[in-house]
Amino acid sequence: MGTTPEDTTWMRRALELAALGPAVDPNPRVGCVVVAPGPDGQPEVVGEGWHRGAGTAHAEVGALEAAGDRAKGATAYVTLEPCSHTGRTGPCTERLLAAGIARVLHAASDPGATSGGGGDVLRAAGVQVEHGVLEDEALELVRDWRIATTLGRPRVTWKYASTLDGRLAAADGTSRWITGPEARAEVGRERAAHGAVLTGTGTALTDDPHLTARAADGSLLPHQPLRVVMGERPLPDGARVLDDAAPSLRLTTRDVHAALAALHEREIRSVWLECGPALAAAFWRAGCVDDVVAYVAPALLGTGPAAVGDLGITTIADAHRLITRAVRQVGDDVRIDLRVERPTHPTSCEEQ
Repeated sequence: MGTTPEDTTWMRRALELAALGPAVDPNPRVGCVVVAPGPDGQPEVVGEGWHRGAGTAHAEVGALEAAGDRAKGATAYVTLEPCSHTGRTGPCTERLLAAGIARVLHAASDPGATSGGGGDVLRAAGVQVEHGVLEDEALELVRDWRIATTLGRPRVTWKYASTLDGRLAAADGTSRWITGPEARAEVGRERAAHGAVLTGTGTALTDDPHLTARAADGSLLPHQPLRVVMGERPLPDGARVLDDAAPSLRLTTRDVHAALAALHEREIRSVWLECGPALAAAFWRAGCVDDVVAYVAPALLGTGPAAVGDLGITTIADAHRLITRAVRQVGDDVRIDLRVERPTHPTSCEEQ
């Protein structure tokens, strides 16, 4: 049959619904719209749903419940391929079949070894299944979950703030403040949008950071990420990162893969990495940086630590080349969003 402009319209609505789900959650954000002929024969929405977090009903279930008997013979637009396994809830494929849905159009496929394959299940049962409409938008919405599913670790975004000549601090170690208040307020909001904010013991000992998510007025935001300090050196009892303003975790390891595995086991799907040059280099050498957010201040120092340490690169041909996604001004500073593109190798999916 093929897809139509109307399919794109309904799928965009499903994406809008998906975005209502929690940004920080073990499960992906998914939206669903059920469309059936109205009294005049023209298609109309008869049910909508979105996933509200781990353990709650999936998007398809909510939309089907809203549609009721009108789901029979209808089309379901889902931003992610319906799951075919039992995790915290049952398979969405079974609910779609029981409701009598005739056609399912999903934007992106589920890469999970256990949760994926729902399209094939529905197709085998006689449902018309299509996919690919607004796929890029759907994949971007579930980037954290997709990386965690395929690589078995959280998505890592390395954030740093530097002067125009790439210095994290002055020669005497002072670094407050390289960037202006607008950039610092934005970083507070970014922390709140991640499952964990991670630093090393070196930064914790030198800067005594709080690592909380705060609004521009200094008040704590509703969601606080897990504050993680990795490294083998002990921290003083009075370290601000260990106070009760937000949850904290000490990982007494210098192994990047071990640290990320521990966070993955805690169902952390996104990590905001704020650290010194040595730990940043360790994450790069381990191949565990997925995105970069760089704040560049219009200032020069000439000396002082660089943003990242030794990467083992000796020739320009081996330089890490990133994809620039956005550049914009934040106060007097410039923010650059970049992405690391690499092939992923699917592993078993976490239970949803």
